[in-house]
Amino acid sequence: MAYPPLRAPERVMVEAFYEQYRDGVLASLDDLDDEAAGRRALGATDLTVAGIVVHLAHMEDLWFSERFLGQPPREPWASAPYDEDRDWDFHAGATFGVERARQLYADACARSRRAAATVADLDASARVPSFGVGPVTLRWIYVHMLEETARHAGHLDLLRDELTR
Repeated sequence: MAYPPLRAPERVMVEAFYEQYRDGVLASLDDLDDEAAGRRALGATDLTVAGIVVHLAHMEDLWFSERFLGQPPREPWASAPYDEDRDWDFHAGATFGVERARQLYADACARSRRAAATVADLDASARVPSFGVGPVTLRWIYVHMLEETARHAGHLDLLRDELTR
């Protein structure tokens, strides 16, 4: 994986850093079986590798497809029991397994790339308002998702370090 460019236009640089983190999320599933990735939480947390990957797939769909494009939630989010378990996406990793989590995330990232490619301007507004204030911009979504993905990539690193000792 190449390091993002040292000099590039804003969008190229943001997308390059984001892709580096996305690749790392997928790599976190490498060489793990379903038990290790989905059913073994460590220490004082109930986070699992597969659960984090499923959560990040949900965030990809939420921000790019649902908020930015205004599309309805797709499965498995549309029928997920969030009223009973607000962290359902994190907990679903225990039942999804490595390959389903990997595919869910890869597919969500592909949809996000297509959604972002529909506009050239990072200041383009999302179709659905957020936070009771108004629509965010594509720039806001990119920065937020970089932060979200990078933070969880750190969690994935810690979990994998412990699981592969």
